[in-house]
Amino acid sequence: MIALAALSGPVPKAGVIIAALLVAVALVHPYARARAAAMLGALVLAPALLLADIWNSHQLSVIHRHPLVAVALALVGLGVVGLLAAQIARRPVLLAPLAVAALPFRVPISAGGTTANLLVPLYLVVGAGTLAQVVPTLRRRQAPATDDDRSPPVGWVERLLALYVVIYAIQALYSPDFEKALQQMAFFYIPFALMFCLLRRLRWTPALLRQCLVLVVGLAIVFVGIGFVEYATKTLLLNPKLIAQNNVHTYFAINSVFFDPDIFGRFLALVMIVLAAVLLYDRRPRDQLLAAVALAVLWGGLVLTLSRSSLGALLVGLGILGAMRWRPRPMLIATATVVVIGIAAVAISPKTFGLNQGLNGASSGRAGLASGGLQLFGDRPLWGYGSGSFETEYKRLNPSTSKNLSASHTIAITIAAEQGLIGELPYIALVVAAAVLLVQGARYDPARAAIAAAFLALVFHTQLYADFLEDPVSWTLLGVGTALAYAARTGVPSRRPQTDELVAVA
Repeated sequence: MIALAALSGPVPKAGVIIAALLVAVALVHPYARARAAAMLGALVLAPALLLADIWNSHQLSVIHRHPLVAVALALVGLGVVGLLAAQIARRPVLLAPLAVAALPFRVPISAGGTTANLLVPLYLVVGAGTLAQVVPTLRRRQAPATDDDRSPPVGWVERLLALYVVIYAIQALYSPDFEKALQQMAFFYIPFALMFCLLRRLRWTPALLRQCLVLVVGLAIVFVGIGFVEYATKTLLLNPKLIAQNNVHTYFAINSVFFDPDIFGRFLALVMIVLAAVLLYDRRPRDQLLAAVALAVLWGGLVLTLSRSSLGALLVGLGILGAMRWRPRPMLIATATVVVIGIAAVAISPKTFGLNQGLNGASSGRAGLASGGLQLFGDRPLWGYGSGSFETEYKRLNPSTSKNLSASHTIAITIAAEQGLIGELPYIALVVAAAVLLVQGARYDPARAAIAAAFLALVFHTQLYADFLEDPVSWTLLGVGTALAYAARTGVPSRRPQTDELVAVA
């Protein structure tokens, strides 16, 4: 209780800075023991800060009334994490399928007066994976630095990730909504950065890549099946707000086990891009037929989400994948043709696309959010209003708004409004560095090409929706992509892979 009381003052702000510095050490330090100590510190500090933040909220009233029951449940949870960590320590490759399987599943958790859909299964996997890596490392006697004690070389992606997280924490200090910034750090940046560190150091063999591909495609097909049932019965499993919207509109958007159709659509689009690599690189008729059937099923689910941003992301990802597989010029011509046809269709029938309601109406209010974000950026172009401040400051400018919002639905504008150029420039540099690393040399490697195309499609989607580093898929693609890129630089021959090798990797 004394410790929690101490955390209720200015200590949380110092704690956020310390947590960000620990993440930075875990991302960029060359030695295993230092990384392990930093990862363990971040793993312990993040839930402690979050618990202190919500300790006096009514959501924890049950814990206050029944502390022994809460302690017992906490011990059970720690036991589960410990058992899982023991299994991962014995077989480190288990981390990859466990993380991939946990990515889509969110659990509604009330914290700080609001309800957040949190990736609780993924947090358990990250916690177990972190313990499985750091405990054996810290138990070893400290030895002189050797090549075996070093991680894969630290590149610009790792440095820029560390820089962005530290800047976000520093800019949380003057934010009018520090609580939101703290939750962003505890729920997203810290655990996802730990996951990136774990995935980046795995040995991604063709068999492991194939296993994860089959798993994620299987999950996507199951989720689409749930969506088909939703559409047939006109009922939804989750999200009361979406249920209300479907009841008052002629259309019906599905969301399956996701709370938001756009997030479900993003997931399906990214899976389809990765699966499309099989069609482009695999020449065996049976594999191509299976991939085509799976793509048809996923396409049906994607259409029923009514997510225009996800359809655009799919087009971008497929175009990039095609440009890497074949010559870029034909793909650019085909893309330009599609754009021209789209512009012509809108010009011929603007009412069909909702443009008779104006740009703000056609974009479901996103144009207004973007405009407000740009206005906030213009007011404070250098340092912004602070991390996590968009909702507070937007409502200050627009007091009549009744929307529950957290971002401008254009991640670049959200960062500009909250963090100014101090945060915007590292974000742009991170996207550019990641794109260069993932795309360079990926033309003849189907796994790397698929990951590069999926990452760039996700970046495009974040410009129309939200959530870049708040999405674990971003960190997953970066972790796997950087591991494969570094492996290709240091240990893979520079010859063109043969067809059977391409099939195995795909």
